[in-house]
Amino acid sequence: MYDTILALMLFAPPTTGGPAPNPFVQLVPLVLIFVVFYFFMIRPQQKKQKEREKLLDDIKRGDKIVTIGGIHGTVAGIDTEKKTVLVQVADNLKIKFERSAIANTEKQETGDKLAPKE
Repeated sequence: MYDTILALMLFAPPTTGGPAPNPFVQLVPLVLIFVVFYFFMIRPQQKKQKEREKLLDDIKRGDKIVTIGGIHGTVAGIDTEKKTVLVQVADNLKIKFERSAIANTEKQETGDKLAPKE
């Protein structure tokens, strides 16, 4: 009885007679766990990181952005060496941010906007 409980807890075969299990069968659960982690955690995170890098690389002067702190502004200048962005948040107010502080860019709608009905 003790051997059976110990065997179940340690995923080891019982010590009573019988053929030894195939070692590859014991590796299958570990491989499945790795595959699940890769496709549900690692791969989506890599995609998200690539999209973020593309967003930061595509920023140009005049783009409207939102920082991670919630500040809305327009890019007034970009310093590629120091990886900073100068953001104009008001008429006479410009703030320097790290490029990594940019959360996203605001999408601008194209075309004419409809006038509100009276």
